[in-house]
Amino acid sequence: MSTKTRLAGPDRAKPKTTPFSIRLTEDEKRLLMQRAGALSLGTYLRNLVLEAGARAPRPQARKPRSPVKDQEALARVLAALGKSRIANNLNQLARAANIGTLPLTPETEQDLLEACAMVARMRRDLMAALGFVERGEP
Repeated sequence: MSTKTRLAGPDRAKPKTTPFSIRLTEDEKRLLMQRAGALSLGTYLRNLVLEAGARAPRPQARKPRSPVKDQEALARVLAALGKSRIANNLNQLARAANIGTLPLTPETEQDLLEACAMVARMRRDLMAALGFVERGEP
């Protein structure tokens, strides 16, 4: 006799089953056991699920969803990142500030404020492109 099949009756093979578990509260389990009546809970659930599945309409293949809600906003962010060397420049500024060699002139201060504004614009555009609305905005 094969280890994958068991004989059920003189000549009939029964397919091997594999376990499948779900988590239930005690109340849910009690309710299902009441509904199962004389059937085992496993048999009752298997029959219930397979019968419902046979009646259910076949799912249609769906077009994959794009997480991008606003292609134009995303294009603006990517264009700004492509044109700028903002990441490299901010890294250089942070390094200079950390070692104490960043002179704080009015020009440096203005450049930092512009960089911060650009980062904030890119963040806002990226969030909009992905369909997120920031707090405080409509």
